[in-house]
Amino acid sequence: MSDSLPRSGPRSGPDACPGAIQVHQALDGGLARVRVPGGALTSARWRAVAEAAADLGDGGLELTSRGNLQVRGLAAGAEQSLAERLSVAGLLPSVTHDRVRNIVASPLSGRDGRGVLDVRPLVAELDAALRADPALADLPGRFLFALDDGRGDVAGLGADVGLRGRTVLLAGRDSGLRVAAGEAVAALVAAAHAFLAERQKEWRLSELDDGVNRVAARLGAAPPGLPAARPVSWGPIGAVPQVDGRVAVAAAVPLGRLDRAQVEVLCGAPTVIVTPWRGVVLPDLPDESFLATLDEAGLATDPDSPWVGVTACVGSPGCGRAHADVRADAAVHHSGHPSHGLPVHWVGCERACGSPAGEHLRMLATVDGYVTT
Repeated sequence: MSDSLPRSGPRSGPDACPGAIQVHQALDGGLARVRVPGGALTSARWRAVAEAAADLGDGGLELTSRGNLQVRGLAAGAEQSLAERLSVAGLLPSVTHDRVRNIVASPLSGRDGRGVLDVRPLVAELDAALRADPALADLPGRFLFALDDGRGDVAGLGADVGLRGRTVLLAGRDSGLRVAAGEAVAALVAAAHAFLAERQKEWRLSELDDGVNRVAARLGAAPPGLPAARPVSWGPIGAVPQVDGRVAVAAAVPLGRLDRAQVEVLCGAPTVIVTPWRGVVLPDLPDESFLATLDEAGLATDPDSPWVGVTACVGSPGCGRAHADVRADAAVHHSGHPSHGLPVHWVGCERACGSPAGEHLRMLATVDGYVTT
């Protein structure tokens, strides 16, 4: 199971999306998902997750397409200890709202001089507003908020409710509403309430029949319905100068999986930002020397790396539905072959967990081998 941005039709069953408390039982043990609003963790919080994964799980961390983290291989009952550790670290501030704190944000906002506003304060404000509203605990675990500073990087991820600059987005489309920064969070919360008022069993706004128009009408808007942005194929890679004279370094994580040694390497950064493209950004560094450390650890620091744009679900043996060990097969296929062009996503079954937003090639494992879709 992966934190995907699904492109499928209406759902009929209950939302079983995992969290830090509600754990999914996979073949390799319990799977917990740690919500990280905006993807940003201080070094202390990164260390807390790293130690929990080492002590309670398999030691590695998975990065999801919403900038969240997953801990795999939990023993039965270990979720209680995990929740306690995350709570102490400030990563589980609400038991009731754990699974609804899905917020992606422009990873370099306020640092590289792009965008029309710094969305970092809005991430904290929106997270607090969600947790303070008892009704919003009923949002499905796959409902997604996006805060785009105007550059268009996360606006194209198909979030249910979002912001691009001053424009309020509904299912990734222009709602017709324009708001100042100080009004943005209230508008996004109102849109989430409007979705709850309209939904029956739908998990996503895009699954609600005529959902954009219905939600917009409750907000007093007449949406033009235009897409806010095209999906970005991959996130920042390499060194990025900051406006304050410091440097951010960024890397793609091969197949979205950090092993124990790579998790430990990232403990040396003051801040770790997990991106929706299954990469990391380490901001506020004095120079770009940490880039070499990431490269030595096996992360993709070159835009021409064969791992840029390549993702995969967990496959077998972790998932009982998978027809193949897709990560191992992807590693063999892409080694030494740059994947530029369309992103490539390897999946072990037709559920296609973790599929990226936008157009991409899908390598689908079947009982008869792989097919490309």
